[in-house]
Amino acid sequence: MASLARARSRFTRRSLFLVEPLTGCPKMRRNAEAETHVEKQWQGDGTTLSLEEIIIGRCYNYIRVVNPSVGEKNCSQIWEAFRDAFIFKDPCKVLPKDYEPFIRLTVHDVPLNKSLFWENSQLLVGRYADNTKRMMPLDGTLMGWLAQGLAWCGHPGGTGMNYKSCPTTDECEHNPVESFWRIASEAYAKLAAGVIHVMLNGSVSDGAYPVNGFFAKFELTNLIKDNILNIQIWVMDEIEGPDNESCGSKTIKLLETTLQEDGFQYTCTDNYKPVRLLQCVDFPTHHDCLCAQ
Repeated sequence: MASLARARSRFTRRSLFLVEPLTGCPKMRRNAEAETHVEKQWQGDGTTLSLEEIIIGRCYNYIRVVNPSVGEKNCSQIWEAFRDAFIFKDPCKVLPKDYEPFIRLTVHDVPLNKSLFWENSQLLVGRYADNTKRMMPLDGTLMGWLAQGLAWCGHPGGTGMNYKSCPTTDECEHNPVESFWRIASEAYAKLAAGVIHVMLNGSVSDGAYPVNGFFAKFELTNLIKDNILNIQIWVMDEIEGPDNESCGSKTIKLLETTLQEDGFQYTCTDNYKPVRLLQCVDFPTHHDCLCAQ
């Protein structure tokens, strides 16, 4: 693989820096910067071990078992495009555009009426989507499937990846994971068509529709209006959780106003029954789950 060869070539050249004389030459200064960078401890987890094997394995699992309808994909090439977005780079200087080659290689159609966006309800969304059988949220697409739950970042020296720690968004905005999910969210929103769905958590205390969340900043703004028939909002309270927000109130009202101003048709439902029944599987005797006598 050509890009892998280039990566290995970079590693070889970098390792040679250590045997050059300390004369203040640019190569030595770059190596000193790399060593300083390695010593920095970030707050986030380091790169997931066996990252290459995981991503290539997930890729083949997706195109062969989970969603063969996407057709053939070059999983090795996809890994290389993903890796090249961040390897050997300062983990605070990775931009969304660095993942554009990866997005082009992994993008595929999202079935009509199957898009599902969310905030603060990832586990419930995953259960309801049922591995793309019912819905296809972002992590049900190939690009999201490959990266979900993983950590990764680079550093200028060594193997080009930092396995000890990676920066969080609080530490620097343009970190590899944050930038990845930004461009992936934008790409996913542009694929949405027909009736789309938004699952929000009505029990959180800091806003069911966070104006700085991914849905507001990167997905809602990238929906293609002519492709959207209707937006269904589902405000789901947690079983045994408080009812902090409902349709027509607080931040949900803000979302509804935004949709009206943008000319979208929408509906809003509190505790959408099919999802509520799924929640009740784990709380069958809770009073919120008992059928009326």
